Amino acid sequence: MPAVEFIAGWISGALGLVIGHPIDTVKVRLQTQSRYHGILDCILKTYRKETIFGFFKGMSFPVVTVAVSNSLMFGSYSNALLYISGTNYKDWKNPPENLHITVAGCFAGIVQVFFTAPVDLIKVRLQNQTESFKSNMKPAYVNTLYKGPAHCAARIFNEEGISGLYRGSVALALRDVPSVGLYFLTYEVLCKWMTNDEEVPGVWGMLVAGGCAGTVGWAAANPMDVIKSRLQMDGIQGVKYRGLLDCLIKSFQQEGARVLLKGLTINSIRAFPVNAVTFVSYEMLLQAFK
Repeated sequence: MPAVEFIAGWISGALGLVIGHPIDTVKVRLQTQSRYHGILDCILKTYRKETIFGFFKGMSFPVVTVAVSNSLMFGSYSNALLYISGTNYKDWKNPPENLHITVAGCFAGIVQVFFTAPVDLIKVRLQNQTESFKSNMKPAYVNTLYKGPAHCAARIFNEEGISGLYRGSVALALRDVPSVGLYFLTYEVLCKWMTNDEEVPGVWGMLVAGGCAGTVGWAAANPMDVIKSRLQMDGIQGVKYRGLLDCLIKSFQQEGARVLLKGLTINSIRAFPVNAVTFVSYEMLLQAFK
């Protein structure tokens, strides 16, 4: 059933997000703010100023929406692969060709961008909101620009229109389309490599393959992820960049080529456990449903 892949993707995406969101918050802040001198410095400053809850800022919205995004990604991938090759994604005895896997993965990346662009924008802006929601005797939200996901979305829409909600979407597409193709290809190749012909991969094999797939995919996505995050933060206090290319050039001029590596370490740390859990839960759910 085509719908099964969407349901399994929905649940596995939510599980992966809960595990990876605190690390993702650190990654986003390292990419967009110059006040931090590394991963540990960012973690310590965030904890001291905002307590443990600071790492979970912006999670309430994506914990629901990422399930939809993951559902779209896995569901469109599986169905695209079935259409292209006539081979079911889960038919380990008759695996699809690597080219078909890559093309189906790139298609899944395109599909999810239309939904994730506004969601990711709101998440990034909430994650970069470093002030506490309450401050001593002052009213709630006095130190914050956005009160929450709905307020953030409404304010962006009122100030910048619908295009504001899709700020950075070109960079997001350039990040996701190739990296999602590489993501699924890495997973499939490693699963086949770690198992004998016609065997179904075990849980440990799926964990390792899923974790490696996430790390490889995010390593490839990191340069454009930096540009995407900066474009999404642009517009809060005036517009700094005229577009993707302008952001890339100015970032290079100010910080050198190493700017594209910002957040790479933390991205890799986050990617392995998140995607290991995502793939294993996805595979287990498919088996349970079918």
